[in-house]
Amino acid sequence: MIYADNAATTRMSEAAMQTMISVMRENYGNPSSLYAFGQRSKEILEEARETVARVLGARSREIIFTGGGSESDNQAIRSAAALGREKGKMHIVSTAFEHHAVLHVLERLKKEGFEVTLVDVHSDGLVRPEEVEAALREDTCLVTVMFANNEIGTVQPIREIGEICRRRGVLFHTDAVQALGHIPVRVDDLPVDFLSASAHKFHGPKGVGFLYARQGVRLLPLIEGGAQERGRRAGTENTAGIAAMAVALQEAAEHLGERAEKTARLRDRLIRGLSEIPHCALNGDPVHRLPGNVSFCFEGIEGESLLLLLDDRGIAASSGSACTSGSLDPSHVLLAIGRVHDVAHGSLRLSIDETLTEEEADEIISSVKEVVAYLRGFSPVWRDLESGKTPHIL
Repeated sequence: MIYADNAATTRMSEAAMQTMISVMRENYGNPSSLYAFGQRSKEILEEARETVARVLGARSREIIFTGGGSESDNQAIRSAAALGREKGKMHIVSTAFEHHAVLHVLERLKKEGFEVTLVDVHSDGLVRPEEVEAALREDTCLVTVMFANNEIGTVQPIREIGEICRRRGVLFHTDAVQALGHIPVRVDDLPVDFLSASAHKFHGPKGVGFLYARQGVRLLPLIEGGAQERGRRAGTENTAGIAAMAVALQEAAEHLGERAEKTARLRDRLIRGLSEIPHCALNGDPVHRLPGNVSFCFEGIEGESLLLLLDDRGIAASSGSACTSGSLDPSHVLLAIGRVHDVAHGSLRLSIDETLTEEEADEIISSVKEVVAYLRGFSPVWRDLESGKTPHIL
């Protein structure tokens, strides 16, 4: 199998897996227990927190362990909203192509009386900082903009947006789930107040993540029932998963440059090869994008059929976010950058890492070319496009 869906989840690294097994087997005590066996688990927990903080450029007390990126997004946004409500500030700024973990909580907050402004995303998949600034109001309590898009891989101008928020006294949250472990991310060098992350996106285990919350910003606990995580997230910590996450993140940080360079070369090889297919388009800016993301739209086909036929050839890919794979609607991300419905339905996302070989990349290219040609061969939509009955869009 050729695995090209790392944006959905990554394979656990061997070191992370061995760490997780070791903790589950030998240090399974409850870290809240007072006896020595439990306190050893507490030590492992705090060592992991120190590692995450060091990689991120944060203080250890600013790291809250969670069940993953969605929980971290929810806690950051709801905390900022609660602080805003206390001050009579009930306006939030975000973008039209955020992950649903952000968009859905914003919809819920709208029902609770908040106003939400979604800034447009341009055809290159990038948010303009000046448009974020123009959307700010006196009652804005939060700006939330993802670090890198999960579907089209575009990396946003987080520093510029954060500086605007800092000047205007507005809290700033970034969903860094797709970015962390793949491009440089350090909060001591970025003006962010909240940052969300998920371990399984950088070769750690599923079901564990963290939220960075800048010291001095009060967090609203989503889960009540215990004093864990300094009272900010109740429930016995997943010590084994957290320890494995810290190992995976440390590994990613140590090899960030070499992995990114190799992955970007393979990404560009894929982009060049797939661009030879007639009437297709790369989604998102070709430069300001994650090293491993390749996103295309192909006119005249259905993305679901493309994925199933690639799967038959042993290639695992996706058409967008794994969180919405059961939806028949076109990607909200592609619609946000201006793709029309018919074109957005024919999308393909390849998300690779440094383990992909050049031979595998070439196999992906040839397979996609063949499958697209095959699907177009019996598509009435394609016949209308080729005959001129319907004009080509791409």
